[in-house]
This record gives sequence, structure tokens and C-alpha cells, in this order.
Amino acid sequence: MMGRRRAIEHSGAPPFAGASFGSALLWLTATPARAAGLLDELALDPQIVSFAFSGGLAIFAAAIVVAYMRERAGWRRREAALSGELDDARARLDQAKTFLAAEPQIFVAWSAPDAEPDIHSSSLTMTGAVAAPRRILSFGAWLAPKHAEELESAVERLRQSGESFRLALAGVAGRHFDADGRAVGGSVVLRIREVSGDRLELIGLRERHAAAQSELAGLRAMLQALPAPFWIRNDAGELVFVNDAYAQAVEAKHAEDAVARKLELLDQSARSAAEDARRKNGVWQERVNAVVAGERRPLDVTQASVSGSAAAIAIDRHEVETVRADLEQQMQSHVRTLDQLPTAVASFDRERRLIYSNDAYAKLWQLDPRFLEQQPTDGQILDRLRAEQRVPVESDYRAWKERLFEAYRSPEPVRHTWHLPDGRIIDVVAHPNPKGGVTYLYDDATKAYDLETRFNALARMQSETLETLHEGVAVFGSDGRLRFSNPAFARLWRLDAEALEKRPRFDAVAAKCRALHPKDETWTALQGFVTGLNEMREGFSRRIECNDGVVLDCAAQPLLEGAALLTFVDVSADVNVERALTDRNTALLAAEKLRNDFIHHVSYELRSPLNNINGFVHLLGEESTGALNARQREYLGYVSKSSAALLAIVDDILDLATIDEDALELEMSDVDVHATMRAAIEGVQDRLAENSIDVQIVAMDDVGTFRGDAKRVRQILFNLLSNGIGFSRPGQTVTLAVLRRENEIVFKVTDRGRGISPEILERVFDRFESHTAGSRHRGVGLGLSIVRAFMELHGGKVFIDSAPGEGTTVTCVFPAHAAQHEEPRVAASAGGAE
Repeated sequence: MMGRRRAIEHSGAPPFAGASFGSALLWLTATPARAAGLLDELALDPQIVSFAFSGGLAIFAAAIVVAYMRERAGWRRREAALSGELDDARARLDQAKTFLAAEPQIFVAWSAPDAEPDIHSSSLTMTGAVAAPRRILSFGAWLAPKHAEELESAVERLRQSGESFRLALAGVAGRHFDADGRAVGGSVVLRIREVSGDRLELIGLRERHAAAQSELAGLRAMLQALPAPFWIRNDAGELVFVNDAYAQAVEAKHAEDAVARKLELLDQSARSAAEDARRKNGVWQERVNAVVAGERRPLDVTQASVSGSAAAIAIDRHEVETVRADLEQQMQSHVRTLDQLPTAVASFDRERRLIYSNDAYAKLWQLDPRFLEQQPTDGQILDRLRAEQRVPVESDYRAWKERLFEAYRSPEPVRHTWHLPDGRIIDVVAHPNPKGGVTYLYDDATKAYDLETRFNALARMQSETLETLHEGVAVFGSDGRLRFSNPAFARLWRLDAEALEKRPRFDAVAAKCRALHPKDETWTALQGFVTGLNEMREGFSRRIECNDGVVLDCAAQPLLEGAALLTFVDVSADVNVERALTDRNTALLAAEKLRNDFIHHVSYELRSPLNNINGFVHLLGEESTGALNARQREYLGYVSKSSAALLAIVDDILDLATIDEDALELEMSDVDVHATMRAAIEGVQDRLAENSIDVQIVAMDDVGTFRGDAKRVRQILFNLLSNGIGFSRPGQTVTLAVLRRENEIVFKVTDRGRGISPEILERVFDRFESHTAGSRHRGVGLGLSIVRAFMELHGGKVFIDSAPGEGTTVTCVFPAHAAQHEEPRVAASAGGAE
């Protein structure tokens, strides 16, 4: 049996060997072929086997029933457990759904990078999300562009590489969202929640914190860039921050070095005061002196303390004080300058109160300086001026004043013109001040307006005068264009007035004028004068003869700013007269030459017989010739006087003829004034005696001498004395006076005769003008003519002053330069001779 059992084992015993009976039975029923084969191998009795098999089946059935009952009880227990688990899972699922629904959110899941998204929404709505959930992935439709771009990029990295992210997003409608993306198993999930409540407040706090950090960084950068020292102390009073300006002020390498070495800018007393203020959380401001980069400077220090910490800044006032001193000096200089200006200046602040006025302001408006020192308002000053009738008379004074006050609100200067009741015109300019207020400038423009009015009137009068002139006038500008022309210009040159109104150039005008005067020389000269750039242009004149027989005198004169004035005068009639006068003058010159030759010839022919007569009269008067009776002597005296008078007339005629021919030359020498006066009086002694006239000499002691022709000076005095004696009555006195003043010698001959009427006085120096006026004086009228001629040759002047019944005074003024003074002589007057 053992061997057979081993054989069975070695031959592939069934797997239920050594197993339970039920298991073996199951094996056999499952493999009936193998069971039959096994029975054949064991060589058992079929009945036994059948009995055993039936018993086994019964046992197996019983075992199956028992096992079934057991398994059924287990299955029931398992079913009850699974049912409990299912209920618990459903409860947990409901709880999870409740939790998920408690917060608005959206889940988007991707099972693969290229898979379609699975979108689940929990009461969270966006623009278009309810109608089309897939539009949630169009982030730009409901997020701000910047945040949409950030979310899209983060989702792309999550799907490709599984990179988790969490973003705070802002929606287009002012809503805030929180996006959380992460990988879960083999999928990636995006959760989007709307932020509200504490989370929204937290996001706001984060944003404000970030903004505060940015502002703090900017503030720190600004503090570092400040040119003024700045520092911060902690609650222990130690330096925790300084800027670069502080480090430079304390001569540290850098700001950290100044903090590390605890270098102080202020002295001990200032630091103590600042420390007290810091402990009290107060503000401390003080001006202190400190050493800044090796130099002592005044600093305005301001410290503010909060919760024990303090921040301070020091402003260097050195430059400010220097500028303030310079500004104060300039302001004082400007005040002194404004006080010297003729323009009235008054400055008002933003409250319309007077803060400055110069002397011209008080003088212009006749305001009391004590009133101005009270700093009145602009309205008070206007009211006072209105009461004194020194402002324009307005029907609505209040509205006028309000319009004036608009200058306080105007960004640009405002101008007014005031016509005062007293006739003055004041130009008012209101300049707005940078710090508020107004500065008024009052300029008395009365004279300017008057001058402008008169100038305009004069300009109109000149324009009208030029328009009515018969002379052609044309004014060309520096550009060569015609600026002005009168109708006479167009008429003389036969030009079209409408064409001249278009202001043509000189070339065009000259081209039209060449038809009457084709000479290029004239137009070249005029063109050079009109269009030339020489600032030292000199005017010239030219005579132009036109083809139509008209003769024009052209005059060119430079004007201001490079302009040129051309005038054309029609002198055709004058030229014709001039030609006639020239011909007549030629004939007159020939006649004059003939007359002079005749006078010279006749005079010389007369002098010879007169000299013979005088010689024979002289011989007859001598005793050697024979005695003459009284009557003969009387007749001989008449002959002598007549011949002498005739000889004097001949000499005067010869002198005049010589002067007319410009052939008379003076024999210049030092003329003794006293000697010349005595010689002239000696020549009229016979007339003085005959007419019972006295001569009085009035001469200064230092009159001396002067340069002149002694013979001609004596002849002048002789002629004047002769006239004075001839017009005087017996017993009267003729005065001959002389004096020296500066560089002149003045002779005066005065008589107390009948005088000369004004109509005759105008012709007394003309030749052959003789008016006896009822006196015994007789003459041919050459004496005063010769006097004037000789005075002109000496470079002197002669004046005559006379009135009927009061006498006559003739004054001769000789130039006395180069005269040699002699010792003064005493002058005397005695019976017609010195």
C-alpha cells in the first residue's frame, strides 16, 4: 500500500492527497475521467467503491450544506458590513458635497495633457460661465488681462510638467479669485474660488503691505538722495539710519560707516534737547550751528518722534541766508530805484492791502504819506480818490471797481486807460504778483496822448499838404519799393496812379519814366541812391530835361531806416526866365563894365581939372600972388569948398566903382583909435564952425588899437560925422564914442537932429538915396553906402537907430582880434576938436 501510494505520488498524485474529503470530492467531480482512471489503478470493488462514493457524496453534501450555511452567514455579515460602508460613503459623499457647496468654486480636471477638461462648478458664476462652462477656460473674458495671462501660463506649466501653483486673481468686475493648481494621482486639478470675507481682507492687506513696502523703498531711496542730512533713531536713541548727505557732513566713508561709528552731527546741547523731545513723542525744531564737512554752518533741524523713534532732517541755511541778504540788498536797491522813477508804482497783497508805493505814486494821486503808511486797501484808496474826483467818472462806480479788481484773479497783466476829470490821461497796468496780489503801474500819458494827437494831426496835415503840392514827391523804402507818391509825381511823369498804389519797385518806375527822359546816367544815379546799402548816403540834386520840353529839378535826400526821398519840381518857367535873365545879366554886365570904365575915365578926367582949380585957388590965396579984397576972398573960399566937395564926390564914386569890381584892397595896419578920431574931426572942422556945432568925444582909456585900414576907418568916421553935422541944428552937439568889448571895437556917432522916418530908414544905405528932411544937409547919397561897403570889407557891421525928432545913432562894429594895444590916452572934447 505504501509502495502503491508512493507510486501514485510519483505518477502525479492528485492535489487533494492529504487534503480534506470535500476538497477531494470536488476534485473528482470536476475531473470524472481522472476519477475513473484512479479506480482502475486501485482495483477496488465497484460496490465498495459505489458505497464509498455514495457515502462520500452524502458526507460531501452535508459538508457542502454546512459550508454553505457558514458562507451564507459570512456573506450576510459581509453584506451588512458593505451596506454600512456604503451608507457611510454616501454620508461622507453628501457631507463632501455639502462642504463643496458651502463655498463658491470651480473644479477643472485633466486626466492627460491632451485630454478634454472635466469642469465642475459649485454656485460660482462668471461672465458666461453658467451658459457655457467651457468659457471658464477663457480667462481673459472674466479676469484682468495681466492676471489672465499669469493664470494661463501657470495652467500650461501644470498640465505639461505638473508644476503646482497658487495665485490671487482680480476679475474685471472688481471680484477677487483664488486659483490653486496641483497634480492628483495621474490627473491635474485646477480649483478656482471666489475670495471673500477674511481671505479678501487678507488679500487687501497683502496688497497694501506690498504697496507700503514699495513706498517705503521709494521713500528710503528719496531720503538717500536728499542733499540735506537725514537720520533716524530707535527707541533707545541710537542711530539706525542715515543718508549719504549725513555721512558726508560727518566725514564718514559711507552711511553704514556713520551708523557703525555712531558719528553725531549735532553738538551735545542740541542732542539733549532733541532727546527730550523724542522721549515726549514731540516735534523739535531749532536752528543750531554745526560743523558740516569741516565748516561751521547754520542748520534748521526738525525732528518728529513717534512711539519712541525719531526722524530728523537738517537744512543748511548758509546759502539761504546769503541769498536772503543779497535779496534784501537788491530789494532795497530796487526800492530806491523805484522811488526815483517817474512812473507811479503801488503793490498790493492778496488781501488787497497796500504793501509798497513809491514817491511818484503819492505825488500822482496827491495822497498823504501818513495815510499810505496805514496800509489801506485798494478799495479804500479808490474810494478816497473818488471822493476827491481823481478817478474816472463812472455811472456804475461799484461795477467799475469790481472790473478793476479782476486783475487779482487774472493770470495775465490787465491794462486800463483812465480819463480823469482834470483832463489827465493815466495808463494803468495791473501785473499779478506770483505770491498773490497785484502791482499797479500808473503812467501819466497826458503828454504822450497830446503828442500823439498832434503828431497824427501833423501827419494828416503833411499828407494832405504833400497831396496838394505841385512838386512831385516819391518816397522809396530800403527794399526799393515805392512807399508814397503824390498826384503831382504821377502827373509830371505821366504815370498811372493805380499802378503806383501797388507799390512797384524803383526799376519798374524808372522803366516807365525813361519814355520822357531816356538818359541812363540819371536813372543809374537815382537807382544807386535808392537801393544802395551805404549808410552814409549824401543827398544830391540834378536837373532833368524831358522830351516834352518840361524841365525838372530832382533832389534826392536820405531818410531814416534806409528810405529815400525824391522830389521833382517843374522849373520850366523858371528855366525860361533864368535864360532870359542870364542873357539880360550878360548885357547888364557888359553895360556895367562900360559904366565902370566910363566912370573911371570921367573921374580921372575930372580929377585933373579939379586939382588944377584947387591949385590955382591956393595960389590966389597966397599973398605972393597979390592982395585980394574981402569979396574976392569970399568968392575964392566958395570956389575952394565947391571944388573940394566935388573932388570928394569923385573920390567916392571911384571907391564905389573899385568896390564893385572887387579891386579895392585894404591896407591893414594897427589903427590908433584916438588918432583916427582926431583926424576925422579935423576934417569936419570947417563944417563945425560954419554950423555952430560941437563934437563930443567919449572914449575909454584902454581902447588902444585894432587891425584895419586907417585911411578907410577915418573916411567912415568922416562920413558919419558929416551926416550928423548936416542933420543937426546950430548949437547942438554931435557925439563920437568908442569902446572895446571882448574882441570888438565899437564906434558910435550920435546927433540930436531931426531923425529919420522908418520908411526912409530902410533905404539909407542905398546908393544915391538922399533925404534932407528939411535940414541944410545936401549930398548925392553915397556917404552911408561907402560906410557900409568899407565895414563889410573889414568884416564888421553897421547899425542905424533913429526916430523922428529924437536924433540918429549910427554904430560901427569892427573886429578887434590881432590888434596891438597901446598905452591909453586921455580923450577930451573942446569946441568940435579934441
